[in-house]
Amino acid sequence: MDDEVVQRVLQEGGRDYYQQTPSTSSSSSPSILQSLPLHASFDRGYYLLIKSIQELRSKKEGIVAVGIGGPSGSGKSSLAEKVASVIGCSVISMENYRTGADEGNELNSIDFDLLFQNLQDLLKGKDILTPLFDFQQKRRIGTKEIKSTSFGVVIVDGTYALHARLRSLLDIRVAVVGGVHFSLLSKVQYDIGDSCSLDNLIDSIFPLFRKHIEPDLHHAQIRINNSFGASFRDSIYKLKCKSESESEQSVYSFPKNEAQIDNFIEMYLRPPSASEEARVNDWIKVRQSGIRYYLSLGDQRIVDKHFIIRPNAEFEVGRMTLGGLLALGYNVVVSYKRASKSIIYGNLSVSFETIDTLSETYIVLRGRDRKMVEAEASRLGITGPWITKSYLELILESQGVPRLNTPPPLASRSSGTHKEPLLVAPKPLRIRSDLVNRDDDISQPWTRSPTKSKMDPVLAPWRFISSDGLVVDLSSIDPSSFRDTVQLAPMPDSFDLDRGLLLAVQAIQALLEHKGLPVIVGIGGPSGSGKTSLARKMANIVGCEVISLESYYKSEQLKDYKYDDFRSLDLPLLTKNISDIRRGRKAKVPVFDLESGTRSGFKELQVSEDCGVVIIEGVYALHPDIRKSLDLWVAVVGGVHSHLISRVQRDKSKAGCFMTQNEIMTTVFPMFQLHIEPHLVHAHLKIRNDFDPVLSPESSLFVLKSNKQVAYQDILKLLDPTKICSSAQNFIDIYFRLSGIPSNGQLTEGDCMRVRICEGRFALLIREPIREGDFIIQPKVDFDISISTVSGLLNLGYQAVAYIEGSAYIYQDGKLLIEVDHLQDVPTPYIQIKGANKEVVVAAGSTLELNGSYTTKSYLEIVLEKLPASGRSSSGIYAQQAARLQELVDNIQSQQGSSTSSESSPCREVVSPVEGVIEDMQSRIKRLERWQAINTVLWTFLMSAFVGYSLYQRKHP
Repeated sequence: MDDEVVQRVLQEGGRDYYQQTPSTSSSSSPSILQSLPLHASFDRGYYLLIKSIQELRSKKEGIVAVGIGGPSGSGKSSLAEKVASVIGCSVISMENYRTGADEGNELNSIDFDLLFQNLQDLLKGKDILTPLFDFQQKRRIGTKEIKSTSFGVVIVDGTYALHARLRSLLDIRVAVVGGVHFSLLSKVQYDIGDSCSLDNLIDSIFPLFRKHIEPDLHHAQIRINNSFGASFRDSIYKLKCKSESESEQSVYSFPKNEAQIDNFIEMYLRPPSASEEARVNDWIKVRQSGIRYYLSLGDQRIVDKHFIIRPNAEFEVGRMTLGGLLALGYNVVVSYKRASKSIIYGNLSVSFETIDTLSETYIVLRGRDRKMVEAEASRLGITGPWITKSYLELILESQGVPRLNTPPPLASRSSGTHKEPLLVAPKPLRIRSDLVNRDDDISQPWTRSPTKSKMDPVLAPWRFISSDGLVVDLSSIDPSSFRDTVQLAPMPDSFDLDRGLLLAVQAIQALLEHKGLPVIVGIGGPSGSGKTSLARKMANIVGCEVISLESYYKSEQLKDYKYDDFRSLDLPLLTKNISDIRRGRKAKVPVFDLESGTRSGFKELQVSEDCGVVIIEGVYALHPDIRKSLDLWVAVVGGVHSHLISRVQRDKSKAGCFMTQNEIMTTVFPMFQLHIEPHLVHAHLKIRNDFDPVLSPESSLFVLKSNKQVAYQDILKLLDPTKICSSAQNFIDIYFRLSGIPSNGQLTEGDCMRVRICEGRFALLIREPIREGDFIIQPKVDFDISISTVSGLLNLGYQAVAYIEGSAYIYQDGKLLIEVDHLQDVPTPYIQIKGANKEVVVAAGSTLELNGSYTTKSYLEIVLEKLPASGRSSSGIYAQQAARLQELVDNIQSQQGSSTSSESSPCREVVSPVEGVIEDMQSRIKRLERWQAINTVLWTFLMSAFVGYSLYQRKHP
């Protein structure tokens, strides 16, 4: 961060610290804080916050203090947890500074004096004791020590984290709005109609927000609009059945974990405009636990067979919010007490729950994985009979629906005549005009702009239409001809990923109910749009199989880089497989090895009562020749596809040129526009994927890299021998940079887009990963693109400025991936340990004794360090690489030319200089695998003999 930005932080009310001497660096790249957007998505805001902390930490001594504020349910705590997992910092939750008063978000319920003193002492280098608050007992139960030397960063997380009393101690201020906060506003606005304006609703259910919270949020340097709400992406799977009594627990073999006892009061609020016959799914559920209130927007769930599947949809609200809902006309129609005794082990839990009004005890198994929950029920011997009704439904069955009370009159002022008061937020102090973003109009009520306010919070049911497009009455259709004469009516609008996932599952259930088995679903869209992720989530919910169209590639086509060519698919085999599935026969689905580019075998697939759904996903899944055999067509757009367009627009603007999205689209995605997009418009369900797989902490891998020599036998010992798989591959990385972008004379990874050529495929990395300590935090995967996209980037003015050639051994077991890379012209290989769990990666590095040898340098930096600085041209290309780069670019352009010409046109292949090394690696891997198998057999034999001899000795002393 340069001095001007440090000054900006000071002038905006940041903590006062000594001014550093001006940097002598000639860097002209802008600081992260200079380009902060007015509103960032959650993923983008997470990335910006990490980079901002790193910049500020490098420019000052002492602790960097961060405040994350916003309304309840906006995602503050989630953001703090994600940042802490990367940065490694202390998180101080304001929830622990409650005074014990049951006032929700009331300002006076927070002990600001103690919080201010704790934070001030910590910044002065003193160790502190933070309180621990127990919400069941409604009091403080102890303290937690935070040492000033433990971390260089501290995060204060809470509704009032940006309060004026704390701002003087904060270096970086982050505001988070949206999430369930906006979802509740949208729900209430839908329920009560136009009787109240948005401001009146806010004043009713969030009375403290505009007075004490919203003004502070405008002092934030990073402003995040979190659109995430209730999501089935991280579902909870439940199995429920009756139990005779809690003493039944002794029958089952639970781990000897301490049981957790909870007592709740659960209430259901009926909307003021609802009739007595209104669906209970529209009611708002409030759960009281001690002095805390948790709210969920209706009975959101999916029932599939004997599973109850719920989204992660509950969030905390204050007591005033509950009072505001009652004042708006909501009625508490059902209330009951639930006592729960739970045993939690790993990702599973078993609970014995007693409902007072039902006088029954229930066994409930919960988990995040459907198959794991089912397997645990089988292990425990719990076989049902399963109950799929909610406790609310069971109560209403036994007691009936309560009579509807007359709701209180709503405000008489109509929304058409009511004039909302202008929000006047205090501006940050003494900002110089040349540092203010021209779009930063802080008088705009950005905190009160629900991103989903125009979206109907109650999803419309699926309808069926006849061949002539008319809506049909299902009761009048002959069941025997239903499948051939009736189909789903397309949804008129597009939906975000969360709502789209729910609608897709509901469509499958409607098809199963009315058309029967099997149901075949097609998910199509551009590369990197999220098709595979959506298919896996859907499959986990409904318990079915997923077939990737990549399994149907023809080997000879892949040698010509025709991954995006429809003719690369073995359509006759796919058609036969779909026909077999439709007739209930066993289908032999091909298994394709993308690394070798060949078909490695077949697997059998057959639908049944237990698995009556098959999902087919791929770029061409909605092609007319395929979709005519499918029951449900789902189109997904967005994801990496959209982010690449944004990246090109950003680069073009830096170079002083502006291009529209359509101009970029026609250049870098010509195959998409010509051969994919026309099929997507016919989809029954259209999904916009706003998820950012490049920036999101949800898709990150933690990577440790070292050039220390490690024996292959030691690597194999780290992995699960029953799940280990290994491979070898060669790759070429080409770095593209747009001509005309200002630079500081050094080629950096952040200025480039990397395209990896590996086994005939092109994969794109469009953003530099995060580097923190010894770790490189990067996306789990690169994203496949076609050769036409690479050629399009060249046509837009991107230049190939550097390349790396190398080869790799890859070993993995599902939890760890260990890669040994041999780079051309670099004498020693590099080992990379990759995993989603940071602690597992650290443990693996320690076992291999790599501590102290890690590097966070990219391979680009490592290779360029070997080249003399004097050999670089004005365009940034090194003389030693120029000839090979030109050869690679010519090869790409010639391949693109051949792919658009006739099938008989000759195609050149990228000739790798390391094919011999790859063959040698593959043979070594096979030898190691054979030797490992022999060792396993011998070891098992010896251990069996030893155990047998020990038992013999015990019986015959």
